[in-house]
Amino acid sequence: MKPFLKPLALFLVVGFIAPVNALAEDEQTSVNPDPWQGFNRAMFSFNDTLDRWFLKPLAKGYTAVMPDPLEMGVSNIFSNVLEVPNVINGVLQGDLKGAGHDTGRLLVNTTLGLGGLLDVAQYMNLPADEREDFGQTLAVWGVGQGPYLVLPFLGPSTVRDGLGKPIDWYTDPTNYIDHVPTDNTVKGVSLLNTRAQLLSLEKNLTGDKYVFIRDVYLQRRAYLINNGAVEDDFGTEDFSEEDFE
Repeated sequence: MKPFLKPLALFLVVGFIAPVNALAEDEQTSVNPDPWQGFNRAMFSFNDTLDRWFLKPLAKGYTAVMPDPLEMGVSNIFSNVLEVPNVINGVLQGDLKGAGHDTGRLLVNTTLGLGGLLDVAQYMNLPADEREDFGQTLAVWGVGQGPYLVLPFLGPSTVRDGLGKPIDWYTDPTNYIDHVPTDNTVKGVSLLNTRAQLLSLEKNLTGDKYVFIRDVYLQRRAYLINNGAVEDDFGTEDFSEEDFE
């Protein structure tokens, strides 16, 4: 398949699985964010099996053979590359301050940081910011979240985030590498690096793994979309003196 057809195919798959009118189900999904749980659990089981027998062992091997400084450097390089979609989505969201911040990080780390190997920008009052993607941009534009959706190979998503993934593909500079062996190597290392970063978090998994990952994903997306503004309803209840007697 030609590279430019890959995101188009993804868009068609998501569009087939989750019709656009599902985006209007916000009132329903606020009560039940996972109305397609039967399908989602099947996809989760498929992805989990693939991860357990293939990706996780490779990620453990990657972590074992990579010296910590080099592993950090590789992670920095990919984070630096992803500043490009951060800038694009920041502009599209009207967040010019955030886009300027990410542009500064990109320029500093690409030059002084040896192509992003070193995160020099953090020492110049330009700390790493949260990643921006087109799913967040759609949310800023007022597009409803739609139901929770587990995509094959790609994992947790929502209808809105799924429809944004083709744009994420186009704004990722690593997808424009013409040399096939280099392209495959970059994508493979990126995948292993991402999975390796999640290894230490697995000890926090409790209860139903599917439900745990779903809830964490939805809470994390809400946090990112609201730029870290989390509604705290503690203390907002109306209490009377009788409640304490």
